[in-house]
Amino acid sequence: MQFIRILTLLLAALVVMAAMPATAQNVSDEVLLQMHKAFRKGDRAQLTQLLPQAAGSPIEAWAAYWELKARLESASDEEVQAFFQRWKGTYQEDRLRNDWLLILGQRRDWQRFSDVLQDFRMRDDPNVRCYALLVAELRGEAPADAGDQVLSRWYAQKRSSDGCTQAAAQLLADGRIQPLDVWRKVRLGGEINHPGQSRAAVEAVAPQLLAQFGDAFGAPSKYLALGGPAAKTKAKTKGKHKAAEPALREHPSELVTLALVRLAMSNYTGAARLLSDTWAERLSSEQRDWVWGAIARQAALSLSDDAMAYFAKVKRDADLSDDMLAWKARAALRAGQFKQVRQAIDAMRPALREESTWVYWKARALMAGQPSADARAQAEALYARIAGTSGFYEQLAMEELGGRIQTPPAPAPLSAEEKAAARANPGLNRALYAILLGLRGEGVREWNYTTNLHTPGGMGERELLAAADFACSQEVWDRCINTSERTKTVIASAQRFPMPFHDAVLRRAKEIGLDPAYVYGLVRQESRFIMDARSHVGASGLMQVMPATARWTARKIGLTGFTQDQLTDQETNITIGTAYLKLALDDFDDSMPLAAAAYNAGPGRPRAWRNGPVIEAAIWAENVPFTETRDYVKKVLANTVNYAAIITGEPQSLKSRLGKVGPRGSSDREPNPDLP
Repeated sequence: MQFIRILTLLLAALVVMAAMPATAQNVSDEVLLQMHKAFRKGDRAQLTQLLPQAAGSPIEAWAAYWELKARLESASDEEVQAFFQRWKGTYQEDRLRNDWLLILGQRRDWQRFSDVLQDFRMRDDPNVRCYALLVAELRGEAPADAGDQVLSRWYAQKRSSDGCTQAAAQLLADGRIQPLDVWRKVRLGGEINHPGQSRAAVEAVAPQLLAQFGDAFGAPSKYLALGGPAAKTKAKTKGKHKAAEPALREHPSELVTLALVRLAMSNYTGAARLLSDTWAERLSSEQRDWVWGAIARQAALSLSDDAMAYFAKVKRDADLSDDMLAWKARAALRAGQFKQVRQAIDAMRPALREESTWVYWKARALMAGQPSADARAQAEALYARIAGTSGFYEQLAMEELGGRIQTPPAPAPLSAEEKAAARANPGLNRALYAILLGLRGEGVREWNYTTNLHTPGGMGERELLAAADFACSQEVWDRCINTSERTKTVIASAQRFPMPFHDAVLRRAKEIGLDPAYVYGLVRQESRFIMDARSHVGASGLMQVMPATARWTARKIGLTGFTQDQLTDQETNITIGTAYLKLALDDFDDSMPLAAAAYNAGPGRPRAWRNGPVIEAAIWAENVPFTETRDYVKKVLANTVNYAAIITGEPQSLKSRLGKVGPRGSSDREPNPDLP
């Protein structure tokens, strides 16, 4: 395997270097790897020292980028402009332009910001976009929907953002957005435990409240207790001294709202009691609705039967965030309350409402009970809008219309000219070279830029198919799959659902009685067939097996002499990964959704998540509390159906693989308590 990888790297290097001087071919890749390591360590001196040795490298642009990026704060405008000229048209030029725009925005150097922005191609950084809207607002040139644009980006951010915070503050000052819009950002920061975001928003809307903000955010129970009626009664008994106690000052309703939201994140029942018993009359209707929405969402995340009772206390669904509305819809599905499902979806903002998840469940809600002819027609139109083979709800919609999932007709073969154009593309070649050298993150970013952003609208569909074909030919399967998935009107199943290691997977699956389509569906989601893939938690190889899980499974199947480094070996990884998947499937009575959840999140969680009503597996999967696992289960099952169609050549059903989920029955197999 290592020999093949080196050979592939050499072939890719030859493609990149074909148009370069002969001297460039003598550059050691070790210099690039050393510079990458120095960049990650922030070693500016070593970067500057090594840069001359990178001259002529096929990916010299990365070396130049790392060196200048590391000292960009102190770089001169002339140095930056020289870099733009030297690497004009490359991803690295636009990447540094993005970095430079952020610095110019922080410096409030709006003239240079505007000059640099003109040549910015990616335009996908929300902070840069917010700065651009801020400049337009300052010049009186902002579009009519500038407020909506800024708020949508600001609300979506998980980290503090100077660009969007400053833009929101300016739009607030100009009356283009309202104080409530900013206070909602304060609450959103509280929900994800980001005090910096909330503090910045408070500073924009009510800086005089910053002194109280820390207590409301960091110690919500204490803050609420000190502001309640009991505290006030105690304060009155202290007479003239009560004013000297800052803890007993008046609590603004917005900070009370924030404190209740913060408390709800850890103790939603306690927040509900405090809201009902102490604070309800002090808050506006909108504030009460938001807090009840936060409480109800946490109950829904806990799969509590009380979730819908809490949601029922909300007077206007329009007062809730999209995340709260999504969880209201999920909780209503779990409770079988399809009228509430429909109401929650109707209240969502258009962008969320149009996602295939909620298009499908809106149609299902319309069909619940005894639907009228008009409701049926509406539901069928919604199913038809999303029906297809590409994803979980697309497949379910196709089945609702009476269809089955089949492999779509292959597109017309790529011509020699189309293939040659992809193989001659400098950005694609640099990306592949970086990936095969071991600089996967850099290579993936350059590949995505080249296919998606280098030209307005990205590559055309035939160009995408040719780029995917190029990646497939180099066995860079993740770029092969992801690039092919971007086509809309043509579907190349061989690219989207490749079957590397075909003989090993099918042989092993047959040996242990496992559906090979399920194995491929899981591997595609786990690693995209990257043999040396390694997750942030230490899972390794094709099937992303954790070291402890691998050791346990090796003992269980009698694999003697196993060592952790063997997880990067194809055969060993497949042997251990499939064995564990089969054990998980046995533990969950052959339920593919439950076994997939166990593979991703460990068996203990889905054992708890299955307790409750007996429901459709699609509803159960949509209610999985972990976003990653919820997405994972649905994608693994959709992948499985596509692979089954390819392997068997027969139409397939997703519904037949889902079934129902509920508490373990008396006739079910005994669980394996040791399953890690």
